[in-house]
Amino acid sequence: MSSEFKGRYRPRRLRRRRRGKHRAIAVLAVPVAAFVLANSMMDAPPPPGDVTEAVGDGVTAAARPEASSRGAERDDPQSEGNPTAEPSVSATVSGPIVNGRAQPEAVEPPQAGDGRYTVVAGLAEGSGDGSNVIRYMVEVEDGLPFGADEFAAEVHRILNDPRGWGPSHDAVFERVESGSVRFRVSLSSPDLTDDQCYPLRTFGKVSCWNGARAVINALRWGVGAETFGEDLLTYREYLINHEVGHALGFNHVNCKAAGLPAHVMVQQTKSLEGCAANPWPELDP
Repeated sequence: MSSEFKGRYRPRRLRRRRRGKHRAIAVLAVPVAAFVLANSMMDAPPPPGDVTEAVGDGVTAAARPEASSRGAERDDPQSEGNPTAEPSVSATVSGPIVNGRAQPEAVEPPQAGDGRYTVVAGLAEGSGDGSNVIRYMVEVEDGLPFGADEFAAEVHRILNDPRGWGPSHDAVFERVESGSVRFRVSLSSPDLTDDQCYPLRTFGKVSCWNGARAVINALRWGVGAETFGEDLLTYREYLINHEVGHALGFNHVNCKAAGLPAHVMVQQTKSLEGCAANPWPELDP
């Protein structure tokens, strides 16, 4: 690696430019390797125990110099236009009232951020009656139009909601900034999502679980999905619960019957399959 990229995330598109004339030789092997790797990653449960923090490229910790680990969800892609926005846009302005709740204003993120994650500093203890403590981290790519503390607080609220994964696992979720963790929740630009989820093909449109990170596509976090209409808050709850569901070992399922609430592990970003939108594991039929 050249010195100009040392210690910094290096986008895949730059690496591909250096393959030159050897690309034709490699092209026959790539689909086979990608197919095998994708199938091994898609629905595999996480390894037992914690995911240990390790030093890696392109990650910085807020308010401290240490780096954190590199690590990955999936839904099938949908065709949409390329979003553009200035990184300075605020995401805290309240929008319309939908289903009795004031919605955040929809914000389209830039296609690419700075390519580096910053771990959200601080400790947020879990709430609830669970006896098991599940430690996790939140990290946000630099250059996105979302407040890191605000994003982390929303993730923590969702994970510790009594309708979430906690009761079924006798657990509470504790956010930390260092040490060993079960998983990371990583808010990522469309371009960084594509790289983190590779070889799963997200096309910059959806999110994924990559074995260590719940990679949350900032496009989906910012504007939601057609299946949830204008209810961006409910969609965000679904998005976090779905990807963390993969981290807890759950695979995709299908709608059981038209009109029932969708299981949270239905790919509701893509389609409700005749079910009603549902963000919570506790409400699964």
